[in-house]
Amino acid sequence: MKEIDFSKYEDMLDMPHPVSKNHPQMARRDRAAQFAPFAALTGHQEVIRQMERDHVSEDMERETFYE
Repeated sequence: MKEIDFSKYEDMLDMPHPVSKNHPQMARRDRAAQFAPFAALTGHQEVIRQMERDHVSEDMERETFYE
């Protein structure tokens, strides 16, 4: 495997992160929303939760509890 030489980037490591003068920084919440699930999956989590409730309910009905 070829070894990567990072020495040519050493001068950049201590540089401050650039901040645009024309565009304000996006809020973290807004940035996170860009990576949220696609609209096609809207309701998917609720279906999973309902299936989980159904299965737990079925399991509870089948179990016999001993004291």
